[in-house]
Amino acid sequence: MHEYTSRARVWGLSCPGFPEEVSRARRWTRDILRGSPLAEDAELIVSELSANAILHTASGQAYGSFHLAVAVSAQVVALSVTDDGGAGTAPKVEHRNQDAEHGRGLGMVSAIAHRVVVHESDQGHTVTAELYADVRRGGHLC
Repeated sequence: MHEYTSRARVWGLSCPGFPEEVSRARRWTRDILRGSPLAEDAELIVSELSANAILHTASGQAYGSFHLAVAVSAQVVALSVTDDGGAGTAPKVEHRNQDAEHGRGLGMVSAIAHRVVVHESDQGHTVTAELYADVRRGGHLC
């Protein structure tokens, strides 16, 4: 996409709430961002957010699902995962020690992403992680 283009391209994928769908979401994201310097980080973020949806919400229960959106512009890659709700609280960053088996995922996402936003609705939660394109010399975005 040309660096002065302001329009984003958006892709969407709905997945049943099975653990093997996390790898499908990861591959799908990798295919969309093939050749982008942000692809590896995006793939890791999608993997973590998708796994969290399955493990911690109704998305991982019978007939559950999660939904992934990838928006790409010259300035940003935004990765959103929406779950089916059912968790008592909205996802939040928890600061756990490195030996903790659970509770570190969203903290890792927030360390990789430039911005993380959690939106709560009656239908569930959407976690959006944004990765910003690097700024080249002269102030132009890659």
